Amino acid sequence: MFVILIGALTLSGCGSDDDTNNGGKTSKSKNVNANPTTRREYARLEMPRIKGTDDNLVLVHSTAEYGVNFIVEWDCSKKSQRWTCYTIDGDNYVKNVSRYYGEPQYPYDPDIPTASYFKEDPFWGSGYDHGHICPSYDRLNSREANIQTFYLSNMQPQRNKFNAGLWLQMENFVTNYFKNNRKAIDTLYVCKGGTIDNPDQILTTTTKGLIVPKYFFMALLCKNSQGYKAMAFWVEHINEDRSGDSLSQYVVSIDELERLTAIDFFCNLPDDVEESTEKLVFLNSWGLR
Repeated sequence: MFVILIGALTLSGCGSDDDTNNGGKTSKSKNVNANPTTRREYARLEMPRIKGTDDNLVLVHSTAEYGVNFIVEWDCSKKSQRWTCYTIDGDNYVKNVSRYYGEPQYPYDPDIPTASYFKEDPFWGSGYDHGHICPSYDRLNSREANIQTFYLSNMQPQRNKFNAGLWLQMENFVTNYFKNNRKAIDTLYVCKGGTIDNPDQILTTTTKGLIVPKYFFMALLCKNSQGYKAMAFWVEHINEDRSGDSLSQYVVSIDELERLTAIDFFCNLPDDVEESTEKLVFLNSWGLR
């Protein structure tokens, strides 16, 4: 299994020399693996390293009032998303609207060329849920932001017992961690998705061509005035209700998640900060045992 360090103290926020990498000091180190600067959004801390091939699109969804809502890397040839990344902070963590129910319930993403997606919603009749990656619940700040979370580009096929069970528990953990520690957290950076690249990490491909990931992941980076800390979840996609499981058994370091997924998370951190933050997880500081 994976080596996870247990912090000596139970810490509610991101602060303390025990669970941050640089005590809030600004790093002056180089960043050799940062994203290209062709778009300013590529420099955001929630962004992983983009794949940068002709088959991939980076979809930046924003609202006039709140700015960037979430960002998706879309694989045009696979007709699937690789990840969605977003932030939770004091500005966007407000509830102004209720969950969207409309027609269509799962709109086509207007930023995807029609040739790069299915002519009809491939989830219907597949036996799989429309599994949100950026949750609707985390985007109740505006009607526009909430509707965008229902775009098909923000969905991965999930078995219902997984989607409504363990995945939901992990989503609730992320939301509640920010909610319960708002005074100690500046920003929570989140990147989530399912495995679509390695054939050994694909559960199946439906008759309509929809790739079903065998594993799902969440990468979390917490920032406040004292520095950063990070952790990740890695979980097998099985059709069982595992909502009662301790989430700590699914925790891995960011370094380990990068090895498993071949995705370079939080690549826009300075190299020295990235290295020290991504190799350790202090479970106690995240409220886990």
